[in-house]
Amino acid sequence: MKTNVYEELKARGFIEKTTNDQEISDLLSQNTISCYIGFDPTADSLHIGSLVPIMSLAHMQRFGHRPIALVGGGTALIGDPSGKTEMRKMLSENDIERNISGIQHQLSRFISFEDDKACLVNNAQWLKSLEYIFFLRDIGQCFSVNRMLKAESYRMRLESDEGLNFIEFNYMLLQAYDFYHLYNKQNCVLQMGGSDQWGNIIAGIELVRRKNSASTYGITFPLITTASGAKMGKTAKGAVWLDKNKTSPYDYYQFWVNTDDKDVVRFLKLFTFLPIDEINLLKELEAEALNPVKVVLAYEATMIVHGETESNKAFVAAQEMFGKRKIPQDILPSSTIHNQKESMTSNIPKTEISKERLEKGILIFELFSETGLCTSKAEAKRLIKQGGAYINDERVSNSHMIINMNFLKNEEVILRAGKKKYHSIQLLKKN
Repeated sequence: MKTNVYEELKARGFIEKTTNDQEISDLLSQNTISCYIGFDPTADSLHIGSLVPIMSLAHMQRFGHRPIALVGGGTALIGDPSGKTEMRKMLSENDIERNISGIQHQLSRFISFEDDKACLVNNAQWLKSLEYIFFLRDIGQCFSVNRMLKAESYRMRLESDEGLNFIEFNYMLLQAYDFYHLYNKQNCVLQMGGSDQWGNIIAGIELVRRKNSASTYGITFPLITTASGAKMGKTAKGAVWLDKNKTSPYDYYQFWVNTDDKDVVRFLKLFTFLPIDEINLLKELEAEALNPVKVVLAYEATMIVHGETESNKAFVAAQEMFGKRKIPQDILPSSTIHNQKESMTSNIPKTEISKERLEKGILIFELFSETGLCTSKAEAKRLIKQGGAYINDERVSNSHMIINMNFLKNEEVILRAGKKKYHSIQLLKKN
């Protein structure tokens, strides 16, 4: 086990840049501190592109430090230009409040907010009450426009067709003020964030230094891409969400099972809490030998986000669909996957249909659309025509096939779109 969280984060691949490696290592090994990361409440759910900052807060808490999750309820009213070539959509305050509620629920899966071990703050609480003249006089004077324009986040927008508007130009000052506020109110001395936040973090450190003559610190994380170069969390179907209503636990599990061989060890370090020493033993594995490792990665990643019950169900569902796969006891022995019970039920997405409706019969293309395997009836017809639709593992060639009670096997009908998207049709249970 690493002696401090900085060594742990570094060994796991979280750290790209710091304000001072040695000073931060000493700080985290000799003191218990408060640190913060900002989350943009532009949706009511985070996605797996946010997992690196979330996991870093979880590691900080596991080593005894106090994480602060800041949701930008105030800054979201403006929009962060960082990493963007166009202006972000403006959100209403009601939308932002709803999004914050969803984010807080998800963060509680990773960090405990009990007994002040962590806290969630909304920067609208202090930013909305700022007086503009006061802000310009006391805060604005601490910033050099020349230096701000050199920041990567501003440079990208200045070079874009849309350019950088005055509202967004204020964003760096507001985020710097967040750090200044949290330093004064929460004794927060460390800000962490994605690589695109480096300029904003430095601005906050400089503001605290000028206003309080105090030292604060910054860490940025690398942009995580897959072996193919794709941005983490982006798929052909869109983002992979942490909300089970947007991405089901089964689909979430399948995302991780389908990890590229080259990414498995790296993703185990970043997205699970399994010991580094156990993960490092897997470096030489390749091809088929990595398959059980991918299962453990999927199981652990799903358990963290959706809980052990849902992870168990996803594991069993995958076993039912693709065949049982034995996980050797010497593969990541700390994983709770080795405690699996045979009696666990699966969580393949399912739809219950009344007996009367199934007796009457349902057109196959309507079922594929209704269950969400296809986004529309037209898409379902195309899928069937192209040979990508299956019922009970038999290819469907007729889009007007009638599905009725005769198709029930073990009290269900299994639909499949392509190789890996399954859905179970079951009879509606009467109370």
